[in-house]
Amino acid sequence: MREGRLDQISDLRDESDRRGLSIIIELKRGAQPRKVLNQLFKYTVLQSTFGVQLLALVADENGRSEPRTLTLKRALQLFIEHRRSVITRRTTFELAKARARAHILDGLLIALANLDQVIRIIRESADAETARQNLMGRLNLSEPQAQAILDMQLRRLAALERLKIEEEHAELLKTIAHYEDLLAHPKKVLALIQSDLRDLVERYGDERRTRLVPDAAEDLRDEDLVPDEAVLISITARGYIKRVAAKEYRTQGRGGRGVTGQGLRGEDEVLYLVPARSLDTLLFFSDKGKVYSERVYQIPDAGRADKGVALTNILAISSGEQITAALPVPSFDDGSYCVMVTRNGRIKRVSMSEFAAVRPSGLIATNLEEGDRLGWAKLTDGRKEIILITERGKALRYAEDAVRAMGRQAAGVTAIALKGEDEAGGVDDYVTSVDVVDEACELLVVTRNGYGKRTPLSEYPAKGRATGGVLTLDKHKIDGEGGTGIIVAARVVHPDDELTIISTAGLALRLKVRDIRRAGRATMGTRLINLREADTVASVARLAVADLAPVGEAPNGSRDNGDGAEYSASGTAVPAEAATLEAEAAAADGAGESQPSSNGAGA
Repeated sequence: MREGRLDQISDLRDESDRRGLSIIIELKRGAQPRKVLNQLFKYTVLQSTFGVQLLALVADENGRSEPRTLTLKRALQLFIEHRRSVITRRTTFELAKARARAHILDGLLIALANLDQVIRIIRESADAETARQNLMGRLNLSEPQAQAILDMQLRRLAALERLKIEEEHAELLKTIAHYEDLLAHPKKVLALIQSDLRDLVERYGDERRTRLVPDAAEDLRDEDLVPDEAVLISITARGYIKRVAAKEYRTQGRGGRGVTGQGLRGEDEVLYLVPARSLDTLLFFSDKGKVYSERVYQIPDAGRADKGVALTNILAISSGEQITAALPVPSFDDGSYCVMVTRNGRIKRVSMSEFAAVRPSGLIATNLEEGDRLGWAKLTDGRKEIILITERGKALRYAEDAVRAMGRQAAGVTAIALKGEDEAGGVDDYVTSVDVVDEACELLVVTRNGYGKRTPLSEYPAKGRATGGVLTLDKHKIDGEGGTGIIVAARVVHPDDELTIISTAGLALRLKVRDIRRAGRATMGTRLINLREADTVASVARLAVADLAPVGEAPNGSRDNGDGAEYSASGTAVPAEAATLEAEAAAADGAGESQPSSNGAGA
């Protein structure tokens, strides 16, 4: 912590006493305890790893032993093989011993069954050798059986002794059958090994003095050491990319000038601003219909005003290929889909499992017609509705299942009927945004000249695919001096969300959605950001408030509008120059507001 390697710890206290070791670790506000714990295991001796060399003498097929270093699994296998060999040899020995005893008892039972004849043979024989030979010849006995009969004491002829011999013989037959069955079934040998081990535990086992835990130090992945936080990924026209923590953009009021959000040089400009989580996977879609993949935390972190790094240092894109869309993906579940839409109004739906393993050289995501380019990719669950917005103020909403799921090589189907003609007789309207419908949210549109509004999604009725849709912006206010300009971005937002608007000159403005005036579907909206001359809005990112920590707020509840002046929570400027700025913004709002529309919705 003192070296700065663990920057999420605020204090350390040693409270060890006679009761034991105790270290109190206090974390900074917003720190994630599990991440800090993993870092402590990784960089300190709270958890250590040591190696064990399992060196043993292992016998080969010829019985010769040689020292070998074993893995734990191999050591256990060799132990089991050794125990199996011991039990097999022991059982074979015990079986031979039992059979030999049973053979003797068979002879004694024969003698007891023919007792009078045995006594007569022995009495008629001249010596012991003659008696043994006569017993073997007349009663068909083996030499050990005949010798056992001669060695048998007279007391064994009693009835009780005869019963004991019969019982011993019966038990021996059961034992022999058990040994033969054990040798015939190897699985029963393994069961006996288990039984022997349990017997050892019962006789000699005591309570375990160590605790077996997973080797967390080895299982730690890179993402385990990365805080899961909200970030913004910005991509410029010249192919520079960077990752910035969302908290770097302070919340400001509507009509503010913003703060520097990108260090741009020359004629470069910001094209995309993508909100994501640091542990997400970011899919990059190019103008050639290919898809590339990279983890968000692998994108270089940079300051708010830094330029970033070239995309070619991160992705293996070919010369002349440009990234036209980016999609953050938390997981690649089989039930999720990727909806892709092109600028010329083609749509395609692909299962996310198709993109679960994207090779470094990229994969084909879709086939594009000549002159078209892939512009948007959205994550859905298969049961959502999507809404498409065009530059000239048209919006079309329909269910995503109106587009069947396709393979990666397909070109898609028509998404929206684009109308209007340019001077050359071609279509002068293009798709500018695509989003997933959420009934609890509203549709926010932002124009090139910094105007915007939010409208309830209920004002956008569901239509059929490939139709023209409905009006979402006053088409008479789009062109001309002092107009709103074409629609640059449209987002489905919740009133509690926040937005980050970034201009082509690299200025960024973060504001609360609820500060944006709600207006009717066909109105022009109000000014959201004061742009400098020749500057236009480049991209808009939606930031869910649940994922963000409150930043940029002054202790007294005032807020920073990015122009050096301080405003109260109600929007009242404190310095005189700030009051002048606010008056100008209010005048711009008044000039931009339209009259109530025919559906009764006020501007």
